[in-house]
Amino acid sequence: MRHHPDYQPPLSRGDSLLRYLAALAPILFYAVVITWTVTRHPERLPTGVLDLTLGLLGLVLIRWRRRWPWQIAAATVLLTAASAAATGPAYVAYVSLCTRRRWRWILPIAGLFLVCLSVYSLDDGFTQQAMISMVSGVTILGGLTVFGLYLRSQRDADLAAERAERQRIEQAKLSERTKIAQEMHDALAHRMSLLAMLAGGLAYRVDLSPEETRETARAIQVNAHQSLQELRTVLGTLRADGGLAPPQPTLADLDELFREVRAAGQKVLVADTIEQRDELPTQTGRNAYRIVQEALTNARKHAPGSSVTVELAGRPGEGLRIHVANPMPYGVRAGPGGRLGLVGLAERVRMAGGTITHAQQNGRFVLDVRLPWEA
Repeated sequence: MRHHPDYQPPLSRGDSLLRYLAALAPILFYAVVITWTVTRHPERLPTGVLDLTLGLLGLVLIRWRRRWPWQIAAATVLLTAASAAATGPAYVAYVSLCTRRRWRWILPIAGLFLVCLSVYSLDDGFTQQAMISMVSGVTILGGLTVFGLYLRSQRDADLAAERAERQRIEQAKLSERTKIAQEMHDALAHRMSLLAMLAGGLAYRVDLSPEETRETARAIQVNAHQSLQELRTVLGTLRADGGLAPPQPTLADLDELFREVRAAGQKVLVADTIEQRDELPTQTGRNAYRIVQEALTNARKHAPGSSVTVELAGRPGEGLRIHVANPMPYGVRAGPGGRLGLVGLAERVRMAGGTITHAQQNGRFVLDVRLPWEA
């Protein structure tokens, strides 16, 4: 969310109290001085009362300094021409004005401040005390200007850090949504393609025996149930802490995956030469499972009825290799979502720190993936 350049973040109760104390301190100081002066010179009582009254008026006015910054600053500064006690509220209003970095406001108010300071200091003529008062006033005014600009820079830095933090949070949410969507695609695309294959068999094959028909219908029922289970598992992460809800399939579940697709009629030849597979990191095993699952799904969509070859190899320190190949029958159109599976695979492999290549070689589509596996 972008803020207007004049935006002032709300002050905490402690910060607001601190500013009122800063404005009240000179009033209390001059109250003591005026009281002491009046005890020695009773004729100065009206002037002292006026001084303190104007100081208290300035203290009331700074309540609206954030709504009308330059107006309140000008009003409190004008009070200092006749009241030393009003310098506290005027300083607070002036610093608040400086935090807005509006030089068209700051310079006129600073000039007005110097004029009022001169009027008050030179009331008794060009005395040494008056000159010291003016020099100290100019020094304080310059310091307050720098301090107000510094406060604004700090607020801007805090706002920038807050915006950056919000952007990081939004990016993390987007990344998590992407991972969840990828999990949903990998899991459900596999199940839906199996269901399509099984349902297609029932629709077009007339040579099935009653027992084979029942087995196929039972397989459809099981896969539909498992689709709902996997959907609930993935969507459950949206209600939890954002992580993937366990248990997630790993390399150890590949045998079950191969059994399922073979039962549905897909021909799969597997060559598994992975060494020390018990040392494979869980996350790498999960990625390997999803990659093989998506590769088989793509083969069913793009080359239905063809034989798929899956080669798994690797060891710690050398990485894990997944090689999947299937024929590319002429004239067979891809199912819905063509090439989206490869896009998802490429993104998953990239996030896992691996590499992926795919190409057509001698009438076959070849997918080759390498995942890191530290020794």
